[in-house]
Amino acid sequence: MMPDRLDDFEAYRAKMNERILQIDHLGIKRFFNLDTAAYQSAALDDKTKELLGLVASTVLRCNDCIDYHILQCVKVGWSDAEIYDALNVALVVGGSIVIPHLRHAVESLDLARTK
Repeated sequence: MMPDRLDDFEAYRAKMNERILQIDHLGIKRFFNLDTAAYQSAALDDKTKELLGLVASTVLRCNDCIDYHILQCVKVGWSDAEIYDALNVALVVGGSIVIPHLRHAVESLDLARTK
């Protein structure tokens, strides 16, 4: 199977996260730990938090973040219909400027479903 852009994204993300953590900067390490902890189950379960992360990433127009959260949403079991509904919320909140990122998210979901 030929690698796709999501495979490339995951490899690059892992490589660079490892490199960043080698810097051994306390503030950076704390932020990475905070980010990890934010997506763990608490009052909201981790599955719900991934969908929230996808919506926020779409509104903020971060394609790398969209890819990460699409992969996580697929991994934790969100259906396409549920993801599309969440992306609709992002579109309504973010407006038409979100449309290119909606395209990216739908393509990423299609790619993730073929993995």
